[in-house]
Amino acid sequence: MNFGNKLSYFLRVFIKYASLCLMAFISILPIIVCVITAFKTDAEYKATNVMTLPHSWLYFDNFKIAWQKANMSVAFFNSAFVLVVVLAASIMYGTMLAYVLNRFTFPGNSLLRNLFLFATLIPGIATQVTVYQIMYKLNLIDSLPGYMILLMGADVIGIYIFIQFFENIPISLDESAIMDGATYFGVFFKILLPLLKPAIVTVLILKGVGTYNEYYMSNLYLQTKTKLVTVSTSLFTFTGPLGSQYNYICAGVIITMIPALIIFIAAQKQIYSGLTNGAVKG
Repeated sequence: MNFGNKLSYFLRVFIKYASLCLMAFISILPIIVCVITAFKTDAEYKATNVMTLPHSWLYFDNFKIAWQKANMSVAFFNSAFVLVVVLAASIMYGTMLAYVLNRFTFPGNSLLRNLFLFATLIPGIATQVTVYQIMYKLNLIDSLPGYMILLMGADVIGIYIFIQFFENIPISLDESAIMDGATYFGVFFKILLPLLKPAIVTVLILKGVGTYNEYYMSNLYLQTKTKLVTVSTSLFTFTGPLGSQYNYICAGVIITMIPALIIFIAAQKQIYSGLTNGAVKG
């Protein structure tokens, strides 16, 4: 390898790792600023810039105030309840719908698939007036069940992940089970559903993150902020026309990150294997 080739190789390596380091720094910078701000007193926050370290890392009053004033105990309970119900319902109807569309041939099968694909092209904000009117007529505004029904709406990405995974499972499994006397429900629940574990993990991650962080619909449809508050809306207690109390907001953000961090650390092996095995080809 001559000098020119060596120089070109080292330049490519340097640019690759420099860009990775830059992107990593850009991604982690907001978290660093949030942690620094969360430990500052009101006087420190007003007198220093965002990168100035706090006087003491043992100042936890911001976390106590954020937990109490933002009613985060209720917010965590509501968010956890919504998350469990929405994920369970989404997985059940998503796998069943994918099973029907993939395993059965009937008039309108391709039409249904195309309709799901067409639905992804419609901006969600464009349908909000109609959705709000429907929710109002059904008396589901300011209702936790109504909010959960909205979040259970057809998850097109999840359905297509399940369809692609079904296409990699041979139909001979279904036929063998049916010849042994199994019903279609038995084939689905006893044979196919356990084989969908990697795809289910993938959909749980995608749907779970979106549900936990969802703000727009929770702020619009859950109007009683004292009882029907979620994690995403609780921190807006510290915003107002005269300014925002970012030291309390940052403390609350760290509190909301802790459950997700614990779940990720405890189940990272299953998460990584699910994402890897769930990336199937259609």
